[in-house]
Amino acid sequence: MKIKWFKTIESTNNRIARDKDELPDKTIYVADFQTAGKGQRGNCWESAKGENLLFSILLKPTDILAEDQFIISQAVTLGIKEYIRSKGITATIKWPNDIYVNDRKICGILIENSVNGHEIGSSIVGIGFNLNQLSFSPDIPNPVSLSLLTDIRYDLKEELLKLLHYIFKEYDSRSSQTQERYVASLYRLGQPHTYVDTASGRTFIGTVKGVDKTARVLIDTEDGEKAFAFKELQYII
Repeated sequence: MKIKWFKTIESTNNRIARDKDELPDKTIYVADFQTAGKGQRGNCWESAKGENLLFSILLKPTDILAEDQFIISQAVTLGIKEYIRSKGITATIKWPNDIYVNDRKICGILIENSVNGHEIGSSIVGIGFNLNQLSFSPDIPNPVSLSLLTDIRYDLKEELLKLLHYIFKEYDSRSSQTQERYVASLYRLGQPHTYVDTASGRTFIGTVKGVDKTARVLIDTEDGEKAFAFKELQYII
């Protein structure tokens, strides 16, 4: 494991992507502040300078087929969930890979995979974890930080090492049970809630049941079970 820390950078994901051919497996780029942090759906990830954990992990697996790439997301999210549990807090995984405490988001993840033939050549796992920030922009709908939950201020470098320990523990021990544990950890699992089908704009009541082999979330609706791919489903919080 190799860690490189930046004071300010445009995006750890972008920088590690440019450097990846020369870097070994499990290289981590960390930043105190990102000027153009990347979030899901093309959004920016907002974070106060020096308050949170903003980092990207470069993985170069040799045994993950392209069709099985969601195992990376499952392992990473389970590792983060276990790290939070070590602080005495229960977290859940909002499909596909946000981390929630109750109805508030504590961590966002952006994973960018490159394929080499039928296998994953490399994976860049970008993570924004709200560690010490106490106030957030009103434009961010439902954030929370570990410090807000525990009333403790954390050392960024110490907590990064602890968090990486849990992530790599899950990643290195990934198995057929990883998906089962991921599904059991899903936010709103087995509970009826309101969602929006983004393709039709239709609002409906549904119940999260699991995920299929292609990483689509499975939801029971009044019209039967339906599968939704990324960006096809909006959660109403």
